[in-house]
Amino acid sequence: MALGAASGVGAAEMIQEPLAQMQGLDKITARVSQFEAPVGKTVRFGNLSIVVRDCRKSPPEERPENAAFVEIYEARPGEEKERLFSGWMFSSSPALSALEHAVYDVNLLACKGGAAPSAPAAAPSAPAAPAGKTRGKTPR
Repeated sequence: MALGAASGVGAAEMIQEPLAQMQGLDKITARVSQFEAPVGKTVRFGNLSIVVRDCRKSPPEERPENAAFVEIYEARPGEEKERLFSGWMFSSSPALSALEHAVYDVNLLACKGGAAPSAPAAAPSAPAAPAGKTRGKTPR
């Protein structure tokens, strides 16, 4: 029975999403910023470069959870960038796998789809009125 739970048998598959919603804290200024990080692209937060390699969320019928594999680098002037963090971050347990940095905290808020769904196209309406003026009158 323990093997089944450990191997994920019976657990629903996580849903892959193209976008990670992240939150960063600048400990010097005490400013909190939310930003989006597309999977596979580099985003900047202060002098950190953040690359999300994978972002997944639990299906709606499961307990809410988001997990992202994140790489964080620091670029100091005149030096090569240094990898500070490489691993999974979880939205439900930010301290479980956290970036340890003197100036910045970065954590995962959610994994989500890219563009917001657009409004459905309106059904075609009645044919347009002739080019002439039909002020207050309905064409017959």
